Amino acid sequence: MLRCLMSMNARNVVWLGLGMSLGLSLGLARGEPGEKPAPLGQDVPWADARMLAEVLDRVEHDYVDPIDDHRLLEAAIRGMVSSLDPYSAYLNADEYDDIKISSSGQYSGVGIEVSLEDDQVVVVSPFEGSPAAAAGIRSGDVITSIDGIAVKTNALEDTIGRMRGKEGTSVTIGILREGGTEPLQFTLKRSRVELHSVKSELAEPGFGYLRIAEFSETTGDDTVRALRALRKRNGAPLKGLVLDLRNNPGGVLEAAVAVADAFLDGGMIVSAKGRTPESNFEMRAKPGDELNGAPIVVLVNGGSASAAEIVAGALRDNHRAKLMGRTTYGKGSVQTVVPLSQDRAIKLTTSLYYTPSGVSINHRGIAPDIELERDPKPPELPAPATAPLEERDPDVQRAIQELKAQAASKGALSAALQSR
Repeated sequence: MLRCLMSMNARNVVWLGLGMSLGLSLGLARGEPGEKPAPLGQDVPWADARMLAEVLDRVEHDYVDPIDDHRLLEAAIRGMVSSLDPYSAYLNADEYDDIKISSSGQYSGVGIEVSLEDDQVVVVSPFEGSPAAAAGIRSGDVITSIDGIAVKTNALEDTIGRMRGKEGTSVTIGILREGGTEPLQFTLKRSRVELHSVKSELAEPGFGYLRIAEFSETTGDDTVRALRALRKRNGAPLKGLVLDLRNNPGGVLEAAVAVADAFLDGGMIVSAKGRTPESNFEMRAKPGDELNGAPIVVLVNGGSASAAEIVAGALRDNHRAKLMGRTTYGKGSVQTVVPLSQDRAIKLTTSLYYTPSGVSINHRGIAPDIELERDPKPPELPAPATAPLEERDPDVQRAIQELKAQAASKGALSAALQSR
């Protein structure tokens, strides 16, 4: 029986699938006692299903090149799901693995964060303690090849995927370094790498800077650890914090809630509404503010999306932070990854989320409290990498100025109250 199913053409597979679906729906649609059974096939769009089968049959028999039935059906599924909205998607086994890797914060590879700049794959930074860091790969290095094969500058995910692999295996990476004419070859042994999406530094005494690049399962804990390390480095409670969410594309919802909760003593963080009971929920903050009320400025821009917008909206609506920068992306929907058979899945939009004030930011974004104009052109002599943070980044400099103004205002108000 199995052999017969595998050898049927695409049209017959479609009709078999429709028949099985109809049989299942009839088996489940018994209803309550006394209810009239649903008419046979009332919800099945037979004309459309027949058209799908006809198209599959014509493509299979008339297309210029032979094409596999499995490929046709998978493409039909992919198109069906992706047509729903820009964020719903069918995930094959490799794509599903990538989703699990990005959300778990762990993978096996060499530990390099890369970006595409001027048609080149550029190393943003090697992760601390990774094989790439140990080998001496640096920020700004250009990756030219992997295992002797030139990288595709139009497919960044392909480059990332080729650097990942089974723990203990080796990969050779060609690197072109500034000032060099010939690529350097680094042979690295892949190992377990932990993605740390949180970076922090003491911008100046009393004022911390915390950057979250994306939200993975470890981001909430990493944020709390970074805040406590900043406080220890400062030798006293912080007077203010710059929370940098620029170009943060989002990630795991629970991680965004954990980050917002770290700065709140209570109140709503986010709510969501969908069609199923699981897609309707509210998430609230628990007591305990890691900064003890010190002012926060959140840097945002058009690349701040989804989970980043949840954090920004929660902190502003609870009067805990000011937003500075430019209007955020406006992705106010929640996607659920639904596992399927054969290690595949669909990523399906299941809810719209709302900020604590009850506003949906979907397709609108969040406008900042303090808008920063885009610099029309970069400075002719950019600050060196060793320069203080605020000199390297004018937006951070502006945020620190705002924090100082808030701290001074708070101090003046406290002094006035004490003098009464």
